[in-house]
Amino acid sequence: MPGSKKDFWTSLVIGVAATMAASFARAQAPAAPPPPLAPITLKGDVDRGRALAETCEGCHGVPNSHNAYPSYNVPKLGGQNADYITVALQGYRRGTRSHPTMQAQAATLSDQDIADIAAYFATRTGEPETGKLAASAMAIEEGKRKAVACVQCHGENGVAATTQWPTLAGQHESYLQHALAQYKSGARESMIMKPMIASLDQDAIDELAAYFASQPYLHSFD
Repeated sequence: MPGSKKDFWTSLVIGVAATMAASFARAQAPAAPPPPLAPITLKGDVDRGRALAETCEGCHGVPNSHNAYPSYNVPKLGGQNADYITVALQGYRRGTRSHPTMQAQAATLSDQDIADIAAYFATRTGEPETGKLAASAMAIEEGKRKAVACVQCHGENGVAATTQWPTLAGQHESYLQHALAQYKSGARESMIMKPMIASLDQDAIDELAAYFASQPYLHSFD
């Protein structure tokens, strides 16, 4: 039939072009963001968590241990909320929290491993302590004034109102400064914290860190 061969090749070229255009459009479209992290609902086994956490003890089990670079006190985990610890470890596993060593450690953990480790650290006993800090009384008082906006999640005096949020009372000043700076820069992702922290300057970050560190709660291990 006259013209049929030409029509065939024309249709083929159009079809290929349309397929390539669709593929290109998909490649250019931004990937959908992953869903927000939530606490793991599995029941944690404290005894199994104790065994799994032996590696963690090398840093988190040493009072006033320091991260090498940047330099800050490794956070206390004694008395921290188990649900929050599961969210934090999932963040390192996903890569939405920036710390190469923690990312490497978390990458090997299953959900059950994370639940067990969180249960272990949350049940470690000890006396309530303030964090290590060097701020002035004036900075602490100014931090208390600014902390009004934090109360809804982190509770009065920094003891979290619900278990999915971290207790800040008694955490080390330098670690809190580091964490807040990471939320501000985007190195640590959080849909809630990012807008809360966006307008804070370094003085405000330092004052908030000083206030929460000065409130006794989290502790080193006994």
